[in-house]
Amino acid sequence: MNSTARLQERYQKEILPALEKRLARTNRLSLPRILKVVVNMGVGSAIGEKKHMEEAVDAMTLITGQKPVVRRARLSIAGFRLREGMAVGCKVTLRGRRMYEFLDRLISLAIPRVRDFRGLDPNGFDGHGNYSLGLSEQLVFPELNPDKFTRPQGMNVTIVTSADSDDEARELLRQFGMPFRSEEQDRKR
Repeated sequence: MNSTARLQERYQKEILPALEKRLARTNRLSLPRILKVVVNMGVGSAIGEKKHMEEAVDAMTLITGQKPVVRRARLSIAGFRLREGMAVGCKVTLRGRRMYEFLDRLISLAIPRVRDFRGLDPNGFDGHGNYSLGLSEQLVFPELNPDKFTRPQGMNVTIVTSADSDDEARELLRQFGMPFRSEEQDRKR
């Protein structure tokens, strides 16, 4: 099982040469690349119902192919009935082959299944070349059985790149096929 992922192969054969021309660089090591993908799921309802955390962990394991780390509260907040150490979310950091496979499924299967989808926000960058997006429901991933996972649960996906600027990262993700909204669509809103 040492073969490369489909998206990783495309990156090496098509995207890198296109970025070389687009960014006018000859050194491939100076071109932007995706370092890791972090998938995070906040499960605030797990405070009252422990079963919700187990469902979130199961769903994220199926989606990412990797067991998530359960995140615990660092502070006690009486207004939320939250005590320090309670499980409040889970997260997975993907690198290498699993990262490319997850991105492939995200771009080609999950994002197009989002209801009333009109494109991703092209300004979701943090100023350092990292892109974050939120999904309001985990059932857009075809791996999940809607009969088993009945409670809608959102998730955040952060794509960390080696790009120096948001423009370089935006170009990299466009080459990967991320469906960003165009300026024309933004003017219509």
